[in-house]
Amino acid sequence: MDVAVVGAGLAGMATALRLQAAGLSTVVLEAHGHPGGCAGWFRKRGFSFDVGATTLVDFGPGGVGAELLTSVGLGPLDAEPLPGYRAFLPDRDLVLYRDPQRWHTERLRVLGDTEAHRRFWALLDELADVFWRASRAGVTLPVRDPATAWRDARAVGLGQLPLARYVTWTMGDALRRHGLREDAPLTGLLAMLVEDTVHAGLDRAPLINAALGVTIRGAGLYRHSGGMHGFWRGLLSRYRELGGQIRFASMVTAVAGRPGAYTVTTRRGVVAARRVVLAVPAQSAARVCAGLPLAARLARFVRRDADALGGACVVFLGVPEGEVAGQEMTHHQLLDSYTRPLGEGNNMFVSVSAAGDTASAPPGHRAVMLSTHTELSSWRGLDEPAYQQRKKELGEHLVARARQAYPQLGERAVYASVATPRAYARFAQRPFGAVGGPRQHPGNANQHAVPHDLAGRGSGLWLVGDSTWPGLGTVACVLSSRIVAEGMLRERGFRR
Repeated sequence: MDVAVVGAGLAGMATALRLQAAGLSTVVLEAHGHPGGCAGWFRKRGFSFDVGATTLVDFGPGGVGAELLTSVGLGPLDAEPLPGYRAFLPDRDLVLYRDPQRWHTERLRVLGDTEAHRRFWALLDELADVFWRASRAGVTLPVRDPATAWRDARAVGLGQLPLARYVTWTMGDALRRHGLREDAPLTGLLAMLVEDTVHAGLDRAPLINAALGVTIRGAGLYRHSGGMHGFWRGLLSRYRELGGQIRFASMVTAVAGRPGAYTVTTRRGVVAARRVVLAVPAQSAARVCAGLPLAARLARFVRRDADALGGACVVFLGVPEGEVAGQEMTHHQLLDSYTRPLGEGNNMFVSVSAAGDTASAPPGHRAVMLSTHTELSSWRGLDEPAYQQRKKELGEHLVARARQAYPQLGERAVYASVATPRAYARFAQRPFGAVGGPRQHPGNANQHAVPHDLAGRGSGLWLVGDSTWPGLGTVACVLSSRIVAEGMLRERGFRR
């Protein structure tokens, strides 16, 4: 086997697809019973629920996701382009439109139309425009040699290089520079968007990364027919058409060997491969590579980011159609308080399957996902009664908050369950139940991110996914897969 890929999340499967399409033989080893990881799904009582990501970003023409589809011979997604979603703030609401002009008008109308507001949004728009284009052109971080620096300069554009001065700024710095840090509605909205995309508060979130996160609607949100289950059916079918192998229920326990001759031990046997891609969190990669130099190199990153891990709680509801009537849009975000910390229901995302999508819900019904971030520490050390009580209370709180958008939600639910960090630890093999990679800040993002080739050029060991740059979300995982696949194919003596 040319390449063994550990983990069938989006980053791992996208990497395997790219390499298989390039003529290499690949096998994907997945601990769970189907692909997806934190962008996966499960089915219950005729409903298909997305367990983490509910939308795909930048899969339209010219996008990062579209490049993946084209490179592996897949056609356009069977997906609905979302026109935006509604954000409910404590004292107002607004629509985050996909259309740039409508979004420009809406944000000034609802959040303020002063000169300071206009200058602030102009800065965010400029950063987002330049760095979305750079992402689509294949920018790579961290820069580790002159060749990468030159490629990145070309991707960003030589005329835009002065924007690199913002690499040390946070979103809070930009708000303060414009005199807007104490503007509660503006910072409340931004805090929600930034937490969802870089998992950090405004005063820690790197400005460039946050600008990209705030503008994901403009990059294009899509919901696949059948949700993430529908998306994965197409990806997995294409991978198998290309001759790729995937082995489920194959948790990897050890990676050993040397370049060109690795062995990957799973609970169902041993796989020999010339190269290995680790599409798992940094902690998991260090554990399975315990006898290799990579583990020692990863250790400092694992220690650095130990306090930057966060979790999620999700309520899954299968409900009659009438309970989600009355809203034009199917996705919403809600902030309960400007002054309380985010998470634990103060900032929650609501995703509802599309009307008529019978792959997601039985006729006359809809699948609903309510998600919020949570602190991992609040779930540790709980005995079973205390755990079940906390789980019940948070689930009830999320449903009650979501009734701001859907007043009857959950009253006649056909199915209801709550996932906590314990569920992500069990079913997605996430250490401690952490999801989405470390919270980003200037000390661990961009030039300080975990390199994909941390094991060394020519080692045949590569890292991919949310532990590496650019970090979080479906678009980041797809970009990460491109960087790794192209890097592996450039290795001397590897491509036949």
